[in-house]
Amino acid sequence: MKLTIVGCSGSFPGPASPASCYLVTANDGERDWRILLDLGNGSLGALQRYMDLRDIDAVLLTHLHPDHCMDLCGLHVAVHWDPAGWNRDRIKVWGPAATADRMATAYGLELDPGMHEDFEFSHWTPGQPQQIGPFTVTPYPVRHPAEEAYALRVEARSTDADGVETLRTLAYSGDTDSCPGLEAAARDTDVFLCEAAFHEGRDDGIEGVHLTGLRAGAAATAANARRLLLTHLPVWNDASVSVAEARRSYSGDLAVAVAGVSYDVGSPFTAPLAVQKARSV
Repeated sequence: MKLTIVGCSGSFPGPASPASCYLVTANDGERDWRILLDLGNGSLGALQRYMDLRDIDAVLLTHLHPDHCMDLCGLHVAVHWDPAGWNRDRIKVWGPAATADRMATAYGLELDPGMHEDFEFSHWTPGQPQQIGPFTVTPYPVRHPAEEAYALRVEARSTDADGVETLRTLAYSGDTDSCPGLEAAARDTDVFLCEAAFHEGRDDGIEGVHLTGLRAGAAATAANARRLLLTHLPVWNDASVSVAEARRSYSGDLAVAVAGVSYDVGSPFTAPLAVQKARSV
């Protein structure tokens, strides 16, 4: 399983990264499957550096704040108005129950048909796994001021040339403060992609919105996650502060997400598959 950081800027796009979007790829023995964890503002343009939009197998939304979902509007345009014709099935979109109506409203469309002609919308049921090609994706409710907010656990099995089967696991926090659902999603994962939008001391008066590096590290330790990848840092955050906070509560492999970097989910962070650091979007 391969993870590509398309966008990781917290709350709004920054000069070096779009907002949240993560491309996850795995092969089922016949072809590569590609799913997107969130599609935040600014991410659709950067995504095209890594794949053809026609090859999106599913978009998985953690919640409906714009920095996690708004470029679905742009994808609607790419599908609906392609002068050559889309010539693909509708793209599967998983998210909160209000996703289809919220996206139609954001683009100024009538709710019927809204974007249903282009997307096959389904909504999460907490704790219920969904199968998408080689991926098993399970949503866990988390603590964030949105109608529905989820962390996602992504599992995929692969078989090497010797016929040995391996299970790889990735957890993505979405946006959340500390909560049991976050730890459940990250339990024993190979990689825990976890937001750390706040700093200790600076944001102590805000409850139930975001994690600090310290709280992200504590969640990773409690979940026994093998690697912790901090993400969703706003442009005003110092990444070194977030890392130092996380190191106080987590002793495992630790890094900060950077747009343009790809990782083999089963390998240490010191060995990225590719480094293509985008300096502007």
